[in-house]
Amino acid sequence: MGLFTKDIKTLDDLFVHTLQDIYYAENQITKALPKMIDKATNPELKQGFETHLGETQNQIQRLEQVFQMHGHSPKAVTSPPINGIIEEANELAGDVADKEVLDAALLASAQAVEHYEITRYGTLIAWAKRLGRDDCAAVLQQNLDEEKATDEKLSSLAGSQINQRAA
Repeated sequence: MGLFTKDIKTLDDLFVHTLQDIYYAENQITKALPKMIDKATNPELKQGFETHLGETQNQIQRLEQVFQMHGHSPKAVTSPPINGIIEEANELAGDVADKEVLDAALLASAQAVEHYEITRYGTLIAWAKRLGRDDCAAVLQQNLDEEKATDEKLSSLAGSQINQRAA
């Protein structure tokens, strides 16, 4: 289903579609993170990726909870943006021989993923509230808070170590 198809007629339809998009994205991220963990050489970056893998698995469970709360079965729809971000990350990481530069590339790719997730969760929370689903918004807020915290940790790591070493 494309973003603007005949199947999306209401804000509720759009909410469910976007929920399916982020559900797909989070599942793709659980497949991509182990590869990033293997390639990362900086111990703090590697640990950050490992921590985020566990958080992502919890986020998937929360998304499944939101689907159920909203009266739907968990279902994914392909997310071209997250596929593109992950594909770019794989290509970039495959082209970098210098380990410090590789860590900088992996970190930048991880932040691109985080920023995508932050926009999706922010939108879903706003729509859930508009639809009178503060219960769903509260669960989604937990995911958004984790994504923002991960992005802050990555920014700190980039500024204090990774980018400096890559330079």
